[in-house]
Amino acid sequence: MLFSFVRFLLLASALLYASCDPAQTQVADFSAQRERMVKEQIVMRGVVEERVLAAMRKVPREEFVPAEFRAESYTDRPLPIGYDQTISQPFIVAFMTEALRAQPTHRVLEIGTGSGYQAAILAELVAEVYSIEIIEALAKTAEATLQRLGYKNVHVKAGDGYKGWPEHAPFDSIIVTCAPERVPQRLIDQLKEGGRMIIPVGAKFAQELYLLQKKNGRLEQSAVLPVRFVPMAGEGEEKRE
Repeated sequence: MLFSFVRFLLLASALLYASCDPAQTQVADFSAQRERMVKEQIVMRGVVEERVLAAMRKVPREEFVPAEFRAESYTDRPLPIGYDQTISQPFIVAFMTEALRAQPTHRVLEIGTGSGYQAAILAELVAEVYSIEIIEALAKTAEATLQRLGYKNVHVKAGDGYKGWPEHAPFDSIIVTCAPERVPQRLIDQLKEGGRMIIPVGAKFAQELYLLQKKNGRLEQSAVLPVRFVPMAGEGEEKRE
């Protein structure tokens, strides 16, 4: 009887210790924050595609945020990731992803890897993601994070996204997370017939998000949302008037 009572006390102590463990509490808190993010920031604004919502619930955004901003991982805003770049607001990530109508067999080109978070969301939905980042240090960090989290279907390279990735074209869809003044022709050329592209276009820090679909070699386009992205660097900046 005494042995059973002692065993009970030890088990209770272990459970109490586990519940007070900061690391476990943090994981639980992030999980709860992630669910609240989906409900309050994304679903309530009209994103309804269940596969997209499942990816947003699953991918740990805190892993793509610098340590000093980790507590703010699930706030309703973009966050700095260094080099004057940001990780996009969660709603924008979900909205742009849903617009692509990604399928499990698709191959997607992403221009502007940044933290790697958008690539991870896409990796949950499609067969292959090819992502280009012009800032080499960010490309390396994003690639390391994606590999650490087990995303083997994401391919990252440092380079100028204005030129696309012709070696792996054509792509079922293209997502651009930095803003050129005009849609680069080389990206249009690398989009499959019937494919979709979502891209912010316009002046620095004030653009319209355009959804484009390639039909019979031409683009049908519609402005879907006013946005503010960092401007496209490299050749995209050189061609800005």
